[in-house]
Amino acid sequence: MITAYCSNCRSVEIRDLSHAASFPEDVVWIDMVEPTRDEELYVEKILGIEVPTRDDLKDIEPSARLYVENDAVFMTASLLWKADTDVPTLTDVAFILAGNRLVTIRYAHPKSFALFIAALHRLPENWRSGAALLAKLLETIVDRTAEILEISVSRIDILSTHVFGDRAKKVRKPSNYLEEKLRDIAGHHRMISKVRDSLGSLARLLTFFHTIPAIQQDREAKELCRTVSRDIQSLSEHASFVAANITFLLDASLGLINIEQNSIIKIFSIASVVFLPPTLVASVYGMNFQVMPELTWAAGYPYSLALMVISAVIPFFFFRWKGWL
Repeated sequence: MITAYCSNCRSVEIRDLSHAASFPEDVVWIDMVEPTRDEELYVEKILGIEVPTRDDLKDIEPSARLYVENDAVFMTASLLWKADTDVPTLTDVAFILAGNRLVTIRYAHPKSFALFIAALHRLPENWRSGAALLAKLLETIVDRTAEILEISVSRIDILSTHVFGDRAKKVRKPSNYLEEKLRDIAGHHRMISKVRDSLGSLARLLTFFHTIPAIQQDREAKELCRTVSRDIQSLSEHASFVAANITFLLDASLGLINIEQNSIIKIFSIASVVFLPPTLVASVYGMNFQVMPELTWAAGYPYSLALMVISAVIPFFFFRWKGWL
């Protein structure tokens, strides 16, 4: 699908390619969402550029993502998508500056694009050029990434409270409680990892974008690029700090699981030691010897029971005295 946005913020959705010989003169942004091959050829014919295909967007080499060809600037960045789900992913989006027009090619629907489209009418007149629109779009993308990072930090704080619990409330937790939290920690680690990858991609794009003549000649757009670059650097540092916290939370969760397992093993070990002396007493009086004086006692049975109880109680209180229980 091709949607063209004019300088007056009017949008035109182009469906019939056979009757559309060219774009209106005031079109400054051409948004291509999951374009077909016919739509790619149509844009190539009108703008005189070679539109990157879906496979081209997957290249990871900087030379294949950031380059200038036939006076057109080609840039590709990895943006966070499906951040509100359990499986956040990265989607590659191409940004092309052809003359005074911005062309975007995407095969996903990042929320930042919807936010930018909704705010198009609030842009001043001097910001409605291809390069200026791209600068504003990148600002919206970074702001959305910051929002995602903020939400993740809030959720990680809640998860940390659940893992360590409230010391004032000694509530018995299910046996697999921490194992379930490990899955949550893995999900947050995946999210922060995707955020860091996206910020790194955007940082490289901004560095390249800042050097093109269209930005160097526009003082306000140039200053905006510098601001966005500083924001990306700050967010990257914050994401690294959050990643370190997640690593600590993971190590702490594994440590708590080991402590619980050791506690269970300790209980079984102490129980076996406590019941060992009574077992010894029972074994002695269970031997089939003909001469055993206690067998003829009237109080022999209560005596053996009392001896077994005493032999079990003494180790129990000894362990309590040592603080092992």
